Amino acid sequence: MQISKITHNSSKYPDLLREIAHPPKQLFMLGELPEGPYVAIVGSRAMTDYGKQVTFQLAGDLARAGCVIVSGLAYGIDAIAHQATVEAGGKAVAVLAHGLDQIYPVANRTLAKKILAGGGALVSEYEVGVEAFKSNFVARNRIIAGLSKAIIVTEANAESGSLITANFGLEENRLVMAVPGNITSPRSAGPNNLLKKGAVPVTDSSDVLPLLDLPELKTATVKARSKEEATLLELLGQGVNSSEALIDQSGLSAAQFANIITLMEITGKVRNLGAGQWVSRSEPLTKRK
Repeated sequence: MQISKITHNSSKYPDLLREIAHPPKQLFMLGELPEGPYVAIVGSRAMTDYGKQVTFQLAGDLARAGCVIVSGLAYGIDAIAHQATVEAGGKAVAVLAHGLDQIYPVANRTLAKKILAGGGALVSEYEVGVEAFKSNFVARNRIIAGLSKAIIVTEANAESGSLITANFGLEENRLVMAVPGNITSPRSAGPNNLLKKGAVPVTDSSDVLPLLDLPELKTATVKARSKEEATLLELLGQGVNSSEALIDQSGLSAAQFANIITLMEITGKVRNLGAGQWVSRSEPLTKRK
């Protein structure tokens, strides 16, 4: 796939990005910019299980509702937002802080290919050969905010670079939103502070979609095939997500749990977030395009 170039004067240059105080003079791109309302989801690289869970659910649901999910392809929240989007069959845009002849971090190269295969795009203001200097990431954040109608911070510490993206959004009159978190968790300090300053609280996609003039996403309830599956789905719905807690509260043995949860994963009822964390999967009744 060849890298294309869009100048500030091009008709293909994104209108929202053109409006910001310091728009990039040019954009380099792999893939094509998808149509749809753009929603940025950003957060900490060192995320918690809570951050991983809420980001995956929120990004997937918004993608299924027709939103284009924008993030920075970094470790942590960015990668989870992109991954949830491609798994939901949605379109993602990754804004990079270096030339498009490389992917940083290298571990996300496969994810970048999935974004392109799903009809999304990789975007940068930097020419081929420019490396990922620290200052580039701050500049990159204004593009993430500039492309997006809404910016959602799902989890971030008080000094996170994600808050730079949110602040760019505030300066450019974008809708800034935040997922409330545990007040004792440093990773929730960023979004909690944004909420104090007037950011819109987000607990699920229904808090976002009406503000983008999109109808609420209707999903079908996952059906259990046994009493044990029903118990696990009920616990997951209550926010019990770790293997240890699910075993303890379901009354299943470790061996029984392993067999049942594996079958539920194979049949698409649950998803393994890694590190023994699980979420249930709801299927959209209709998928918007």
